[in-house]
Amino acid sequence: MKLNKERSVRHRRGPIRLRWALAVAIAAALTLAGCSGSGATVFHADRGSNYAETGNVARVPWDYRIVEGTVGDLIGSDMTLLPDNEMLPNDNNYATGDKVWILQFMDAEMVTGADNRNEIRLSAWRTLKSYKDKASADEDMVNLKLDITTEVDLVGVYKTEYQGNTRNFAIVELPSGHTMKQPIDDARYTAFEKLKKVEVRLEEVHDFADYDLAYAKFRGWAN
Repeated sequence: MKLNKERSVRHRRGPIRLRWALAVAIAAALTLAGCSGSGATVFHADRGSNYAETGNVARVPWDYRIVEGTVGDLIGSDMTLLPDNEMLPNDNNYATGDKVWILQFMDAEMVTGADNRNEIRLSAWRTLKSYKDKASADEDMVNLKLDITTEVDLVGVYKTEYQGNTRNFAIVELPSGHTMKQPIDDARYTAFEKLKKVEVRLEEVHDFADYDLAYAKFRGWAN
């Protein structure tokens, strides 16, 4: 696998927002098209006849993890992986009983309701690739999940009061175009009141098979 290892710690909002907006648009387009052609990626899996693909659903890359496993039975050019007994190509000529490191992925369906609220439906973890050592697995992981800092639009801040308790919230627009409400303390509320843009930390998760397809998740305020 060849991944683009050039990444920037700090992006300007213009180009990064355009790239993510295109990425989410691509994910939505793939969902509508059924992803039966050459544009399919590992993040679009057939969920069966009960899976409804409509215009308000987009599937996006969500997360990766590295776990340790053991090679079980060898079946032709494939192998089973314990403890879950998953089948995977035996590309590295492992023997039964060998310890391996496994890259697993999770995707998510972003469902937008009539009230413009987003519901997130996470898939199960699925095995993608095996490695002889953890260092090789970590090398792929570094390129698939990026921590970045960028500037986003601040829609506004507001307060709520319930039974004498006051809570503060900030609403920001993420590069994907989705808005997000986040609780904030009094000091940040005062600092945000007159701002139109704020800096945030995001985790950018890339598609293993199509690196240009990515989704960004909020991971906190930059300062």
